[in-house]
Amino acid sequence: MRKLELTAAILYLCLIFFLLSCGQVSPDHNSPYSTESEVSNEEASIERGRYLVALMDCNSCHTPKMMTEQGPIPDPARMLSGHPGDQPFTGFEKEDAPKGNWLLFNPDLTTAIGPWGVSFSANLTPDPSGLGNWTYEQFKLAITEGKHKGMENGRSLLPPMPWQSYAELKEEDIRAIFAYLRVIKPIENLVPPPIPPADLTLN
Repeated sequence: MRKLELTAAILYLCLIFFLLSCGQVSPDHNSPYSTESEVSNEEASIERGRYLVALMDCNSCHTPKMMTEQGPIPDPARMLSGHPGDQPFTGFEKEDAPKGNWLLFNPDLTTAIGPWGVSFSANLTPDPSGLGNWTYEQFKLAITEGKHKGMENGRSLLPPMPWQSYAELKEEDIRAIFAYLRVIKPIENLVPPPIPPADLTLN
């Protein structure tokens, strides 16, 4: 009889332990609920970023072009990689040099020439030669306050980068854009530094 009572007591304690365990929140990070929720939120943010990058037409300046029967289109193999570093600016003929208030683009639209000199569109891919080592805070400072490489004491971004138009972007939109740019194909491409007006070459 005592053996039967002991067995019943053990089973009762096991049942109590089981019920208490079920009532606790598991710290397991592999829980399908938390993981699926986090993955869903991240995917939604990335998709939002993809939409915003397309809507803001970032490819027009930051993606080299390829010629098709319908004219130049963004080269999918070099998406958002900026002005090709292996295509240095070679100047232009004196008779073609614009005077006064002016703005010129190369056929790729990755090079802009104006009173500020020559500017080249940046590499926005997650390669170290692009945004690979950037923090979100740096990206936000660059896109909303026009600071080169997101450095508070850095120079201002040169035209035609329209950072003034992005200054009022919502926090969630900036994060979405950054999240998208972190997952696109990384492309190694070291964009050349800008050329000041005094150093412009006239052939």
